[in-house]
Amino acid sequence: MWQTSGDTFVRPKEALLTSATATVTGLDAQTLRQWIDRHEDLIVIDVRSAAEFETLHIRGSYNVPLPLLSEHADELAERLGARVVLVCQSGVRAAQARTRLGGAGIGTALVLDGGVPGFAAAGGDVVRGAQRWDLERQVRMAAGSLVLAGLVAGKLVSPKLSLLAGAIGTGLTFSAATNTCAMGQALAKMPWNKTASEPSARDAIDQIPATQS
Repeated sequence: MWQTSGDTFVRPKEALLTSATATVTGLDAQTLRQWIDRHEDLIVIDVRSAAEFETLHIRGSYNVPLPLLSEHADELAERLGARVVLVCQSGVRAAQARTRLGGAGIGTALVLDGGVPGFAAAGGDVVRGAQRWDLERQVRMAAGSLVLAGLVAGKLVSPKLSLLAGAIGTGLTFSAATNTCAMGQALAKMPWNKTASEPSARDAIDQIPATQS
């Protein structure tokens, strides 16, 4: 497991023996707290939806939802320096964003371990707003409800309806294999996941200060 000390990444001896060329991609909450206080060039990008960002976000972070980042990664990369930390709810969407930015030439971005909730639990400075379920929790509820509905309908109405449970299971397996989530993307478009301040691509990019180099 990766550990950090100040600005230096340290590996246990076991890791040194098995992988001398492994790349560090994660950052723990305590180190991020130190970096926020220490580095003026640090850019923290929150790739969750605007609604999730409004509910809870790291103070000073910038909201660039994953769909916008994916579509405009090249343009965004032009504004970023070497010290970039990507955050989301658990790390899944931030990892996808890291891959996308890597393809645009930003190979040094890190993903916050534990996401925004983990940072808050570690005593990090966060901003809290109107409370709502995060997108990943909504996905679990929707998937679980559909599976349950399919099983019940298969028993009470028609055995064919139990195929719904299998379809949801297949979809979740595909999501895990590809590290994507079509259900999450669909839920993000629902009215309850919209805010009055949905960022446009232009606004999302322009809010980030251009790197001084």
